[in-house]
Amino acid sequence: MRWALVKVCLAVTAMVVVAFAVPLGLVVKELARDRAFSNAERQAAAVAPALSITTDRDKLERVVASAGADRGMAVHIPAAGGQAAVDIGRQRAADRDIAAVRKLGRASTTGVDGGSTLLQPVALGSGAIAVVEVYVPESEVTNGVGTAWAVLAGVGLALIVGSVAVADRLGVRMVRPAQRLVEGAHELGEGKLGARVPEEGPNELRLAAVAFNSMADQVVQLLANERELAADLSHRLRTPLTVLRLNAASLGDGAAAEQTRAAVAQLEREVDTIIRTAREAKPQTAAAGPGAGCDAAEVVRERMGFWSALAEDEGRKWRVAGVDRPVRIPVARADLAAALDALLGNVFRHTTEGTAFAVDVHHAEDAVIVLVSDAGHGIRDPEAAMARGRGSGAAGSTGLGLDIVRRLAESTGGDVRIGSSVLGGTEVRIWIQLDGGKPERRGHREAVRRRRSRRRPGDAGRRGTGRIGLDL
Repeated sequence: MRWALVKVCLAVTAMVVVAFAVPLGLVVKELARDRAFSNAERQAAAVAPALSITTDRDKLERVVASAGADRGMAVHIPAAGGQAAVDIGRQRAADRDIAAVRKLGRASTTGVDGGSTLLQPVALGSGAIAVVEVYVPESEVTNGVGTAWAVLAGVGLALIVGSVAVADRLGVRMVRPAQRLVEGAHELGEGKLGARVPEEGPNELRLAAVAFNSMADQVVQLLANERELAADLSHRLRTPLTVLRLNAASLGDGAAAEQTRAAVAQLEREVDTIIRTAREAKPQTAAAGPGAGCDAAEVVRERMGFWSALAEDEGRKWRVAGVDRPVRIPVARADLAAALDALLGNVFRHTTEGTAFAVDVHHAEDAVIVLVSDAGHGIRDPEAAMARGRGSGAAGSTGLGLDIVRRLAESTGGDVRIGSSVLGGTEVRIWIQLDGGKPERRGHREAVRRRRSRRRPGDAGRRGTGRIGLDL
């Protein structure tokens, strides 16, 4: 838009300059010619009084010399009354041109080598017509024309440059608010809720900025209301959880009782975490800053220690790999634990007892891949299962569990995929990006689409049927 305005202004100014400069240049040239021939006429007029008095050669030569044009002036007196013709000075005009002027009795100009001549008729006392010839060189006709044209060209160029500069400033005044509006929209789309646009510029863009800021304020208010609602709904769970905890305390001793009490305590902690997260000004997903995040290997070992007790009760074989050394990821510890619990809970909820499962952690140069596999029956439609609120279609499956995992991965620029595992069931792969690979102004969704277009090792054969439910 800015450069289009500059181009239009440049074209219009150039046309205006040409429309005025070309005629003015021709006028300057014509004025220089008129000035040169006016000087020639004055020189010829200075000789006319002497011709009307005398035709003596000596006297006329002195008059021509006193006129200051002895080299460019000639006097042609015809023979009359027994006197011979007299020619003073160098003749440049043709005889027929001189004869024509003498016959017509009016001045004229004619072109000669190196310039032009003015032929001025003068009546003598004897009644004959003498002709005064004044030579006007070409350099005198064009004297000052080049300088005047150069000045006109400079003025025209200055006008063009000035108009372009003014148009550029006007374009900046119009384009900058539009660019800030676009940048604010991108920032708001990426989740930066504090993005606002300065209300400046032309009236239309100023109104657009006002509308954008009002919309952003409404989005912030709506999110705050949603967080409060989530906190209130979570708080309602505390009463039944208290009853459940008291009942679990009366179960006595034993492995099952301890597991029940541990599960109730974990559930209380999760509810408290939900309430705190909902009431915070910003979500806790994806820690930021140097040293932030957690050790994925440690979190996997801890959660597998929790789920392994239940696996032994149900006769499930399990395996964990890749957790023998620290694996730092830019994700909060609570978020990774919640994602693992959601996936492992799905294994126990939607596969039969005795079904084996495994958790593998792979540390690449720019990413960490967490694989949760099982030997179940698979998922008929993995794409539909990825949709929030739909799930796998089984009873109690809502798709919210996998949505937690997806948001965790996409907060780092990664993604989640469902495929078939080497155990024969379903494999959920969490791709966690380590280099913060979020493209500027495009958000996580575009980064995920680009990564999905790449072919990664191990992709072949992983899209099959699985049967893991996608719940909280």
